[in-house]
Amino acid sequence: MATKETFTDNKRVKDLIKLMSDHGLTEIELVEDKAKIRLKRDLAPVGIPMPAAAVVPMAQAAPAAAGAANAAAPAAPAADEGLTPIKSPMVGTFYTASNPDSEPFVKIGTTVGKDTVVCIIEAMKVFNEIRAEVSGVVTKILVQNGQPVEFNQPLFLVKAQ
Repeated sequence: MATKETFTDNKRVKDLIKLMSDHGLTEIELVEDKAKIRLKRDLAPVGIPMPAAAVVPMAQAAPAAAGAANAAAPAAPAADEGLTPIKSPMVGTFYTASNPDSEPFVKIGTTVGKDTVVCIIEAMKVFNEIRAEVSGVVTKILVQNGQPVEFNQPLFLVKAQ
C-alpha cells in the first residue's frame, strides 16, 4: 500500500506556495484526514518575501491572524492631502502597460482626463482597462507592475485640475 503524502513534505508545501503565487491568492487552507495546513501571506511591496504559516494539527485551532496586517491599504500620509486617488474597481493583478514591450499607460507627471486609460487589471483571465475618472496630473503610482490589488485599493494619486 502506498504511503500518503503529508504536509511535512517540503515539496507539497512548496507546491501550495507556488499555487498561491501563480494565482495571486493571499490565503489557502487544505484539510486531509487528520492533517490541516493554512498558508497566509500579507500583500507587501514586491521584492519582500512572504512568510508561510506553520502546519497546524487538526485538533488545534489555527493561529489568529497577525493583527490587521492584511487590512486595506494604509491611510495616506498628510503630504498626500488634496490629492485624488484612482482606486481599483476590482480584485486582480495590476499592469502598467498593455504588454511587457509597451510603454506604460501613465507615468508620474502625466496629465490625464476622465477617459484616459491608466492601467489594466487582470481578473479571471480578462484584461480590464481602468480609466482615470478624474482630470489632473499623476503625482504618485502606489502599486508596482504585476502586483495583486484589492477592491477599492488606491492605485494612483492625482492632483486634480
